[in-house]
Amino acid sequence: MAKRAPQQVIAIVGGATAGAEAAGMFADRGALAIVFEQNARPYGKIEDGLPRWHVKLRRKEYALVNARLGRPGVHFVPLTRIGRDIDFRELVRDWGFSAIVLAQGAWRDRPLPVEGAERYVGRGLLYQNALIHWFNHYEERDYTGPQYEIVNGALVIGGGLASIDVMKVLQIETARAALRRRGITEDTLRLEHDGIPEVLATHGLTWDDLGVKPATLCYRRRIEDMPLGEIPADADPARRHKFELLRRRILTKAMQKYCFAVRPLHAPVGILADAASADGRLVGVRFQETRVTGGHAVPVAGVFHDLHAPLVVSSIGSVPEPMSGIPQDGVLFRYTDPALGRVAGYDTVFGVGNVVTGKGNIMLSRRHSTEVSLRLIDHFLGLDKGEHAGEERLLAPIAGTAGDTAARVADTVSQRPPLSPEQVDGLLHRVRARQQAVGYTGGYHEWIERVTPADLA
Repeated sequence: MAKRAPQQVIAIVGGATAGAEAAGMFADRGALAIVFEQNARPYGKIEDGLPRWHVKLRRKEYALVNARLGRPGVHFVPLTRIGRDIDFRELVRDWGFSAIVLAQGAWRDRPLPVEGAERYVGRGLLYQNALIHWFNHYEERDYTGPQYEIVNGALVIGGGLASIDVMKVLQIETARAALRRRGITEDTLRLEHDGIPEVLATHGLTWDDLGVKPATLCYRRRIEDMPLGEIPADADPARRHKFELLRRRILTKAMQKYCFAVRPLHAPVGILADAASADGRLVGVRFQETRVTGGHAVPVAGVFHDLHAPLVVSSIGSVPEPMSGIPQDGVLFRYTDPALGRVAGYDTVFGVGNVVTGKGNIMLSRRHSTEVSLRLIDHFLGLDKGEHAGEERLLAPIAGTAGDTAARVADTVSQRPPLSPEQVDGLLHRVRARQQAVGYTGGYHEWIERVTPADLA
C-alpha cells in the first residue's frame, strides 16, 4: 500500500455561497474541507433570506452549492451550529484543523436604534430576516416555525434592496388576503411577476377597490440617496445627478407595481405603545424629520411625526451573530487583517463573505458600472416584468470575494506543517461521529434528497 502524504484539513463554518466556494477552492488545492452547516440544507440566504419568487436564481445557486459540497475532498456536517453544538474554542484548540474559515454570513438583524424597541419584538415589531424566512416556508406542509399575520397599513423602517423586498412581501400578502375575502385565489408568483395592478385588473378591480391601506416605507434620507447602486466616488455633479435620478426611477416603478407608499426624510426616534392593551403592544413609531446635509441625515429640531400602524417591520440590515470566543468591534467581528479575514486573537481563524462585510443582502458588484448595476436591480426586483434576467450576477461578488479570500488563506495555511495521516484519520473520526449523531448517512446528494421537502418552492 502506498504511503499517504500529509494533508491540510480546513474547517468551514457555513455551507452557503461563500462557504461552498471556499470548500471547492481548498479541495482544488488538495486539502480536505470539513463544512459545518447549522441547517439540514446548506443554502443560507438563498433559501431563507431571498424571497421565493426568485425561483430560477435559487435553483441555479442550489446546483452550484451542491456541486461544490458533493465533490471529493469535501465532508458535509449538517445540523451543527458552532457555538451551540460544538464550542468554538474547542473547535480551534482540540480538533486539530490546519485552519478554520468562518463563512456563516450575517443572520442577525441590526437592532432598531430606538430605546426600548426590543421589548416589542413579537408584539407589533418584526424583523426582516424572520419575515422573509416565514414567507419562504409558511405554505410548506411540514413547516413548524413561527406564524405571522400580515395586516394592512404596516410600517417598514429601512431603505435599499432588502427593504423593497419586504414591501413586496407585505403588499402581495395583503392583496392575496383581500382577494380571498372576495372568493378569489391568486398566485404569489403571478402577483410578483405581473404586478398587483395588472393582476387586479384581470378581476375587474383596482387597489382602491380592495379597501385596504398600503404599507409605507420610512427612510431617513432622500429617495435619491437610497442605496440601490453605488455611485462612484469620482463622479462629477452631473453624473451623480444622473445616478440619483435612476435611483428615484427604480423606486417609483416599485411603488407603482406593488402599490406601496414611501416617506423619505423620516428617522425613527421613539416607540408608540398601547398602554391599555394586555401585552402593551407597539402601535406605531415616532419619527423625527431630517434633512440631508453633506451626505448625512441631520435631524430637524422640534419636527416630529407620529405614525400609527398595527405592524412595524425593521429592515435596516443584518450583521453576524455573536459567537463566544470571537472578539467584536461593535456588531462586527474584530479582524487584524480584514483583507485576509484574519480574526483577532487567532493565527488560524479567517472569515470570508458576509461574515466579514456584515452585509446580509445580495451584494452588488463593483466590477461593472453603476448603470449596469441599476439595470440588474430592475431585473432583481422584477420591475421590468422579465424573468429576473441576469440576477445571478448579483451573487457573483459573494462567490468571487470568498474565492479570492480562500485562495489567500490557502496560501497562508500552506506555509504551516500539514497534518500527518494519523492526525487526519483522528480528525475524520470526530467528523464521522458528529455526522452519525445528526443522522447523516450515505453521501451528500443522498442527504439533500432526503431532507428536501417535496413541496419546497
